[in-house]
Amino acid sequence: MNLVSLEKALDAFDPVIGLEVHVELNTQSKMFSPAPNPAASLEEYAPNTAISPVCLGLPGSLPVVNTEAVRSSIALGLALGCEIAPSSRFARKNYFYPDLAKNYQISQYDEPIAHDGSVEVELDDQTLWTVEIERAHMEEDAGKLTHMGGESGRIHGAEYSLVDYNRAGVPLVEIVTRPIVGAGERAPELARAYVQTIRDIVLALGVSQARMERGNLRCDANVSLMPQGADSFGTRSETKNVNSFRSIERAVIFEIRRQATLLLEGKAIVQETRHWHEDTGKTSPGRPKSDADDYRYFPEPDLLPVIPDPEWVETIRAELPEAPVARRRRLREAWQLADTDFQALVNADLLSIVEATVEAGCEAAAAKKWWLGELSRLANERGVPADSLATPAQVAELEAEVVAGTVNDKLAREVLLGIVEGEGSASEVIASRGLAVVSDDGALIDAIDAALADQPDVLDKIRDGKVQAAGAIIGQVMKTLGGQADAQRVRELILERAQA
Repeated sequence: MNLVSLEKALDAFDPVIGLEVHVELNTQSKMFSPAPNPAASLEEYAPNTAISPVCLGLPGSLPVVNTEAVRSSIALGLALGCEIAPSSRFARKNYFYPDLAKNYQISQYDEPIAHDGSVEVELDDQTLWTVEIERAHMEEDAGKLTHMGGESGRIHGAEYSLVDYNRAGVPLVEIVTRPIVGAGERAPELARAYVQTIRDIVLALGVSQARMERGNLRCDANVSLMPQGADSFGTRSETKNVNSFRSIERAVIFEIRRQATLLLEGKAIVQETRHWHEDTGKTSPGRPKSDADDYRYFPEPDLLPVIPDPEWVETIRAELPEAPVARRRRLREAWQLADTDFQALVNADLLSIVEATVEAGCEAAAAKKWWLGELSRLANERGVPADSLATPAQVAELEAEVVAGTVNDKLAREVLLGIVEGEGSASEVIASRGLAVVSDDGALIDAIDAALADQPDVLDKIRDGKVQAAGAIIGQVMKTLGGQADAQRVRELILERAQA
C-alpha cells in the first residue's frame, strides 16, 4: 500500500493519541509471590527458574500483595501529579493467557491506586506540553512466549511455542494518558518526549531499571484520526509494546499515514492491536481490540482492598525527587551547553550519566564529548548501552589525565579502550600500556633535531614569519614518538630553535 505523506495526512486529519506505558518495578520479589523478580537486576535467569506456585497458578496457591510494590506505585502516582486513592482494589482480567498459567491477570480496573494527574513534557525546542494522566494502576506482568519454527519469530507460521514463566507476576504499573488532542504535526515528537519523561521519572524515583531493550519500560501507542474541524474521535489502533524512543515516534508517524491513506480512500479503520516492526518501520495487524466488557473484570476474591495510611502517603510525597522538566532546565543553565548539544544528550538518553560524570569532577562539555562521542560509538559497535562500558568516575578520571597533560586526546581514546576492556582505571591503563605523553625536553629535542635534519628550510620559514611551517616538524615528531609527544611543548621548542 502506497501511503500518503505525513504532510497530506495532517492537512486532512487531526491526530489523537493515547499512550499506555508499562513500567516493571524493581522490587526484590514479584507482585503477589516470593519468587525473585527478574526486573530487579540485570541478572539473566534460566527459563522457568524465577517462579513459585503462585506464578504457575497451582491449585491452593494464594497471592499476597508486595508492600514495596505498593509503595513504588504510590511514589510513581504522586510524581505524575495523581491523587492517591484512599482505597483501591485488584480485579481479575480474563482472557486466554498462554503465558499466565492461571489464565487471568490480576490487575486493577475501576479502582486504581492513582488517578487524575498530569505531567509536564518538554519538546525538543523547550516548548512545554501538559499531558493529562487518567490513571496509574498496579498489575502483574505476563510470561514470555518464544515461537519456534517460523521465519518471523511470531506465532503465525510457527511450529510450536516455548513458554517462560520467569516474567509472570513481575510487578507492573500501567500509566494511561487521557486522549491527547491538538498536537498536530508534533504528535509523534510529543509521544516520544512523553515516554522519555516517564522514564526520567521512574529512574529518579529508583523504582525501575527502566531499560527499554529489556522490556522494563514499554509503550502501547493508541492513534486515531478525526477530520479537521470535527469534534468526535475516529477509530483507534493500538500499537503494542514499542520499546525504544525512536520507534515510538516512528510508529505514530506510520499509523497516522496508514490511517489517513485508508480514510482518504473511503475505507474504514479496524479497531485492533498492531505489531511494530523495527526493520521495516511498519505496523502489522494483531488481534481485534477488546473493550473492557470483553475482559469480564470482577473483584479479585483472594485479595483485600489496598488502603494506604495517609501519613505514609505524605511521607512518600515528601521524598519525591526533582521533576524532569525542572531538572533539565537547571542542568541546561548550569552546564551552558549549546541547545543542540543538550538536546542530543536528552535524545541519546545520556543526561543522567553525564550529570553523574560532572558530579565526579568533570567539566560538562568534556563529559558530553566522551559520552556522546567515543563511548556512544563503542556502544553502537558492540550493541550495548553506553553506560555499561564505563562508570562516570572512570570518565572523569580520564578527563583529569587529559587536563593534566598526562595524555593527549588521541592517547586518551586508547586509554578509554583499555578502560572498556576492563584493564582498570585511567592511571592504571596509562601505566600498563605506556601511554603517557613524552614531555621530557631531551627526548623531544632529539626528535625535533632529527626532523629538522630532513627539513632544514623550516627554521628559515619561521624566521620569515611563516610560523605555520612548524606544523610539519610537529607532525614528524608526533610520528616518531608514536603520537605521545606533548604537541604544545614541541611547538615551543621549535620556535626557540628558530630564535636561537
